[in-house]
Amino acid sequence: MPKRLTVLAYALFGFSVLLAGVAVVGALVLRIDIETAWSAYLITNTTIGLSAAPCGLLIARAKPDNPIGWLFLIMGIAPLLTAAATPFMFYGAAHDWPQFLLRLLVTVYMFSWSWGVFCCLPLILQLFPTGKPVSRHWWVLCWLTVAAAALGNMFVGPTPDYGASSFLVAPWWAVTEGIAQNLALPIFLGSIASLVVRFVRGTETIRQQVLWLLAAVILVTLINVPLMFQDNIPTGRYILILLSFPLIPVGVTIAVLRHGLYDVRIVVSRLVVYALLTAGVIAVYVGMVAVLDRVLQGLGAPVIAALAIALAFNPVRVRLQRLVDHAVYGTRRDPVAAVSAVGQRLAGDDLGGVVSALRETLRLSYVAIEKSDGSTAESGEPIANSQAWPLTYDGKPVGKLLVGPRHGERRLSRSDEKVMDLVAAPIAIVLHAQLLTEDLKASRERVIDAAEEERTRLRRELHDSLGPLLTGAAFKADGIVLAAQHRPERAESLAIELADQLRQSVEAVRQLAYGLRPAALDELGLVAALREEGRRFSPVKVIIDAPDSLPALPSSVEVAAYRIAAEALTNIVRHSDAKLASVQLITNNGTLEMIITDNGTSTAPWSPGLGLASIKSRAAEIGGGCEAGPTADGGRVVATLPLRDSR
Repeated sequence: MPKRLTVLAYALFGFSVLLAGVAVVGALVLRIDIETAWSAYLITNTTIGLSAAPCGLLIARAKPDNPIGWLFLIMGIAPLLTAAATPFMFYGAAHDWPQFLLRLLVTVYMFSWSWGVFCCLPLILQLFPTGKPVSRHWWVLCWLTVAAAALGNMFVGPTPDYGASSFLVAPWWAVTEGIAQNLALPIFLGSIASLVVRFVRGTETIRQQVLWLLAAVILVTLINVPLMFQDNIPTGRYILILLSFPLIPVGVTIAVLRHGLYDVRIVVSRLVVYALLTAGVIAVYVGMVAVLDRVLQGLGAPVIAALAIALAFNPVRVRLQRLVDHAVYGTRRDPVAAVSAVGQRLAGDDLGGVVSALRETLRLSYVAIEKSDGSTAESGEPIANSQAWPLTYDGKPVGKLLVGPRHGERRLSRSDEKVMDLVAAPIAIVLHAQLLTEDLKASRERVIDAAEEERTRLRRELHDSLGPLLTGAAFKADGIVLAAQHRPERAESLAIELADQLRQSVEAVRQLAYGLRPAALDELGLVAALREEGRRFSPVKVIIDAPDSLPALPSSVEVAAYRIAAEALTNIVRHSDAKLASVQLITNNGTLEMIITDNGTSTAPWSPGLGLASIKSRAAEIGGGCEAGPTADGGRVVATLPLRDSR
């Protein structure tokens, strides 16, 4: 099907070229003068047709499912049919051709041309650039456009000047023509409104496409403004009209096929400025001349008005250009405003709002913030030539700021880069704060999990060890009471067993207390308690290397350090052939670093087990970290514990 549509597009384009050739050759053969060609719209119809048909071919060939290309082809053929019929109509009227043939030529001449201007062009605006209306409700405007064009073309009045009248002459032609004319302005305004709605609701790509059409319309307006203020327009000035109309099909074609070819904002900003300046200069000049002419009685009023405008022109232009650039490019020339817009979102700790504010403020195509953990907040459509700004805090990377230039620009301007340099610092601070918050949240979760595990362990110990002992002791006490009355010798035996169970209960309580916090820490301190613990790991000799005095340590750090050292030494005894182990304590920059080494010969990677998991878990519970593994000199465990109470 696409191949058939491509063949159809080329066939329609070839037909339009053939019609243009017939019109031009016929005019040359009949030697139709320029004035007659203008009055019969031969030149304008040919120009409109030849400008619309090639654009229709390009769009229909590249995007056959987009009706805009086919509408342009029809818009090219419609006026060219009228242009091709014009020479034959003139020749037939001058040589008394049969009325039927003349009426057929007049019918083609009258019926064809207006379909392009009053039907195809509004539909193109309504469907631009996607090929579909803004929403299903806008289909009403499309059908109204077709109905109005049909109503205006199907019934016409008599044309005796052409030597014959159309077959479509009807008595009520004035009524239908009046209805069509009254609908023309609402349809035109509705088409413009659909473009405005599409621009407001559309993506960055849609807006870029609409701006191409806007640039073409503004340029056509600027070219034709001088003609609006002339009573008798020289024939040569009509060349401007011929050159200006094709700009609209060209603008639409670029928008549909190559909207990112160039930054159209530059064109639009300059055209808007000069359009406003042109209108302003004309209005001010006419007003000043009228006022000064009354005051000075015609003495040099035009000269004075021209001088005043000349003096004020450049300051007004600079100020107006600044305002238009702000509307088109945002606040890239005002970094403070950009930082302010970003800062309002940063205050709410909303990275999604930050990237949206930055993109909208500077009219960028894409902005994203990548955090060090891999998560991303983005706004816009990712593009290949995005530029990156590293986000660092205190010399450490915390993320990356990705910025895509505006569509049509290869890279950001220097003004944009200065803004990015300025906003990168506060964004980095927020990322660092978020990382700290996430670390704190994770630490709290670890503490909660550890507390829950500790409660579970205590419950299990009380239920499985101390509970049975105390229950048995209670039963034995009851037995002693009964035995004392009837069998005194049995009472003595039960009393001995009761004493033994009570001693076991006391030991169980002592072990529970030791599990919560070793008594040696309170009695001896961390260093001495580690030395005392090291003596239990015979035949491995344990050396404790620690400063003479340690700073005051939080209780959680003392317990974690003691448990980590005990577990690491236990692993050395169980899984290593080492004969010597060392526990080194170092305090530095608010941390306690514990380095546990041995002279074992195993170099194979350590398989994770309960011992290593316990060591890493105890370090993580208080916000620390741990690394463990074999080295060339033996096993090595390094635990870093913060000297602050993480609870």
